[in-house]
Amino acid sequence: MTAPIPLPDARCVSHEAMNTTFTIRLLGDPPQFDGIIRECCCMIDEIEGKLSRFIDGSEIWRINRLRAGETLYLSEDTHRCLLLAMRACADTGGLFDITLGRRIARRKAGEPAPPEETEGRLVLHPEQAAITCEIPGRELDLGGIGKGFALDRLREMLADWDISGGLLGAGASTLLAFGPEAWPVELAGGSDPVILQLRDQALGASGTEMQGHHIVHPAADGDTTYLSDRVWAVTADAASADFWSTALMLMTRDQVELCLTEPTPLHAAYAEIDGKVVPL
Repeated sequence: MTAPIPLPDARCVSHEAMNTTFTIRLLGDPPQFDGIIRECCCMIDEIEGKLSRFIDGSEIWRINRLRAGETLYLSEDTHRCLLLAMRACADTGGLFDITLGRRIARRKAGEPAPPEETEGRLVLHPEQAAITCEIPGRELDLGGIGKGFALDRLREMLADWDISGGLLGAGASTLLAFGPEAWPVELAGGSDPVILQLRDQALGASGTEMQGHHIVHPAADGDTTYLSDRVWAVTADAASADFWSTALMLMTRDQVELCLTEPTPLHAAYAEIDGKVVPL
């Protein structure tokens, strides 16, 4: 996924967080631009401090260390993101599962992931910002939704600042366009790339090029077969684009077609097939 060329009157700033580079492109020249960017960067850092399982003391770090019967009260951001992840699991038929943290870590390290590692039970309270560990064993990993969630939160904050439009990005994985302008985005694959015009939409990308075969199928104990080496999902919000692109990697083309015909958040899907980017 190639970053688009900014419109002539768009200002662009980058910020390192969540093991990637966030980009913030805003239309026009807001008089409080520097202050807005500071607020955006602070929000990204705060969300990372809550959602990263690698930061000692973060809420996800603490959830992953709960003992049986313990309850942890959560911030609004963490609670919202976990509720979104629960919806994502339902929408994708269980293919997107944030409770596979241990198996994902073992896959990235090239180690076997025995099925008993997926035992355990966490209960998220929908009406109260809290989570309870009933049986230890599950470890949360929000790598497939956290960056998109951060972009959605940025869009909410920018609306409060009356920003008319822009393009927000999280590395090569997620883009979120908002406002009246369309942003050209190239889906680079093989010798035949596709140009999308994003307007009030998000684009998520997943693949094996950067992190290898790191996406784990919840029902598979060994190697996972992927739909393609690279896929893209178009949705209305960035969190959905994030998790749908992950789930697409684990689907068959028939399953993708069914998702596109059913009332799901997935607007469009693309994959690199035989050296070409094609719609699914």
